[in-house]
Amino acid sequence: MRFGRTSKAVGVAAIAALALTACAESGGGEDPGTGGEGEASGGAVTVAEVNPFTSFNSDSATGNVDINGKVSYLTKGSFYYVDDALEVVRNEEFGTYEVTSEDPLTVAYTVNEGVAWSDGEPIDAGDLLLSWAIQSGHFDDEDSEAETGTTYFAYAGDTSGLGLTSLPEVSEDGRTMTLEYSEPYADFEIAFDILDTPAHVVATGGGLADEDALVELIQTAPEGNPESPEDRPELQAVAEYWNTAFDSTTLPSDPALYLSSGPYIVQDMVPDQSMTLVRNEDYAWGPEPALDEITIRYIGDANAQVQALQNGEVDIIQPQASADTLASLEAIDGVQILEGEELSFDHIDLNYSGVFEDEDVRRAFMYTIPRDSIVESVIGPLDPEAEPRNSQIFDIGTEGYDAAIESNGSGEFAEPDIEKAKELLAGETPEVRIMYNADNPNRVDAYTLIAESATQAGFKIVDGGLPGNEWGSALGGGTYDATIFGWVSPGVGVSGVPQLYGCGSASNFNGFCDEEAQAAMDELIITTDPAAQQELMVTVDTRLFETGYGLPFFQSIGINAADEAVQGLTFNPGLVGIWWNFWEWSVA
Repeated sequence: MRFGRTSKAVGVAAIAALALTACAESGGGEDPGTGGEGEASGGAVTVAEVNPFTSFNSDSATGNVDINGKVSYLTKGSFYYVDDALEVVRNEEFGTYEVTSEDPLTVAYTVNEGVAWSDGEPIDAGDLLLSWAIQSGHFDDEDSEAETGTTYFAYAGDTSGLGLTSLPEVSEDGRTMTLEYSEPYADFEIAFDILDTPAHVVATGGGLADEDALVELIQTAPEGNPESPEDRPELQAVAEYWNTAFDSTTLPSDPALYLSSGPYIVQDMVPDQSMTLVRNEDYAWGPEPALDEITIRYIGDANAQVQALQNGEVDIIQPQASADTLASLEAIDGVQILEGEELSFDHIDLNYSGVFEDEDVRRAFMYTIPRDSIVESVIGPLDPEAEPRNSQIFDIGTEGYDAAIESNGSGEFAEPDIEKAKELLAGETPEVRIMYNADNPNRVDAYTLIAESATQAGFKIVDGGLPGNEWGSALGGGTYDATIFGWVSPGVGVSGVPQLYGCGSASNFNGFCDEEAQAAMDELIITTDPAAQQELMVTVDTRLFETGYGLPFFQSIGINAADEAVQGLTFNPGLVGIWWNFWEWSVA
């Protein structure tokens, strides 16, 4: 998934190895080998995005923000992507992966000859092994209860799946890596992808001599053991470099920090304003784009996005959805509008520490949250039939949603109950700092309504809103008690559940850790039967409500619009939204 954040909570080719992403806010996929519209090249478009870019590492916990994932999608070669029908489409121009054994489950990944980073370095064993080490958590030995050991790479996705694999075998030519699983794994097809960050850059940036030294380090270092943690200074230096070196709101002076393995290369950045990408002339291992140049402008205000489209300053917009926005777009001549339900939802999460360490205080706060008013204010003008979402895990209308709300206890928080909140507080007046994206009008509305209601019960609310380029990196930083944001899901797989709610997961920002829920998640990732998966996810969903995790608000609605001269656009409800088929875009 990614923020809006996305849930990495998915990899961008499916974003972040199919993870959920945090967000500030139907047709089929084309065979990557055909080239499609990419046969004819030329032209440029400008696209408006809500959030400003913050990191060239969209796979890290702090970099896992929707805009970073979208830029990654434009600049990263991949084994697969997810189309608008939420189907996994393999990109065999980049490489192949195949099951070579069912018992034990064994999968071989091969990168095709000629696939390279934009500095000419081939994508090979170092990139395969580094990506596996990051996504598997193989070397982690942290024991959070004992406060010993280390979690090395702050990977935003779930590590439990690839954590089932032993040290991979690499072919002599360095282009094939074979993974053997100790248990069946439900999401094996989307479990692994090469990440944004080149191994040769991470190796030297982390203090090693070269990529070969990194390969040797990964192949010889023992697996992490929380019962007997040990200092690993070389590995720690590499991990710290990966975790932080690629974060930037300006174009780095060192081109190695923004190398591309995909169709486009970042050419220019204006901090907090825009980014320009140009065609990677060497790219020939996937869908080849028609456009020579794409500029992304960061415009948080929906009205400003609409005005920019009307004035011809941008060609495509993806504003926060509202009835006013839709009406304004419908009044403009020469504009195409694409809309639909998204695989994302807004929510408030409460930290399991500080003022909210006490479950009674968490539940008291939940009783004050006016979800009906939030839905009416934010979504109601666009969809009068909209209702609060009552599951942290299941999207409204999907199989499992009705079963979840029958047992998860969400009905207890259907409406605010200020008197019950006061009873739980017993005269206390806790101070609660709420963090959110202050440049996002939907989040501002939600914060305002919550602050007004919670104050009635005795809570002292502190406005912890941050600018759009700061809130994502603040997640999990301990500077707030509650946070309002969104998760956007890839729409495939189940690994997003432990990514967000697993004990110690890098994307588990509020410190939720429950024995019953963790046992269900451990079983979930090795369960392939859909009915059994649903039952396990309902168990997790129920424990989230029972322990006072926070509350979901609503299922998001997406509105995209573009000048009619832009062709090839289709709506996509998932992680990368309208970008999913950018290679098919052209300008008439």
